[in-house]
Amino acid sequence: MILRKEHRMLVYGMTGRQGTFWTKAMIDYGASVAGGVNPRRPGQMHLGLPVFESARSARKEIEFDAALLFVPPLAAKNAAIDAFESGARAAVILTEHVPVQDTMEILAAARACGARVVGPNTAGLVTPGESFAGIMPAFNPSIFKPGTIGVVSRSGSLGTLACLSIVRSGFGQSAFIGVGGDPVIGTTIREALDLFESDKRTEAVAICGEIGGGGEEEAAEFASSMTKPVAAFVAGMSSPQGKKMGHAGAIASGTGGGYEAKRRAFESAGVPVANLPRDIPALLADRLGAS
Repeated sequence: MILRKEHRMLVYGMTGRQGTFWTKAMIDYGASVAGGVNPRRPGQMHLGLPVFESARSARKEIEFDAALLFVPPLAAKNAAIDAFESGARAAVILTEHVPVQDTMEILAAARACGARVVGPNTAGLVTPGESFAGIMPAFNPSIFKPGTIGVVSRSGSLGTLACLSIVRSGFGQSAFIGVGGDPVIGTTIREALDLFESDKRTEAVAICGEIGGGGEEEAAEFASSMTKPVAAFVAGMSSPQGKKMGHAGAIASGTGGGYEAKRRAFESAGVPVANLPRDIPALLADRLGAS
């Protein structure tokens, strides 16, 4: 999803250390946070917002349409399903190491309720100058500023580096979508491209991919039919087969997911591939100048 100011968020784990820090940053930035969930602290106020036992109980008092999860891995499934069954249209799951079976149940529940999942293991969403949800430094003007480049990334750190390079090159971002680095995720790179293709604020798209899985290959096929320029970077050029590199999903096996296959897929689709994240803006500038 592309986060907008009108998206009212319910934050699970808002009262924890990380939840407190990032929720306060979101509020200060202008994000619409409606309240929090902590089954051990219902009825309390935190950061000036009410804390509820569950989304079901929150729905009786406040309006929300998205959930942000700062919860342990084994709590993610119940939290997401609670949010969906209480009317949330999206869940942004920051949690890493969610069991794959739990993720599959989360995705099934989302489909049944007509909701969208971002993550697990996402760094979150940013719409510069408007709102953010998660752990990306939206408040740093050297990294994020309003503009026309959509950015989709499996990695929060690589996404941050790409966004820094975009701003240093004189551009800005229409939105950032962190799809997450787990083997099974809700919103794919291809689906993020579809969102940017339909977004009137976006003129071009930068992809930060990595080894593992087939998400980049699927995205490349879709990018070949897009009306907007796309450039990509793929992390893992020197990674050995069979060794996980950072994210749980970043592993190249004998059946695929390697760097060369992903690069070939992008280049065959007419998507230039940067050797370094800092090279992405120049590739996009060339494509925008030619369009």
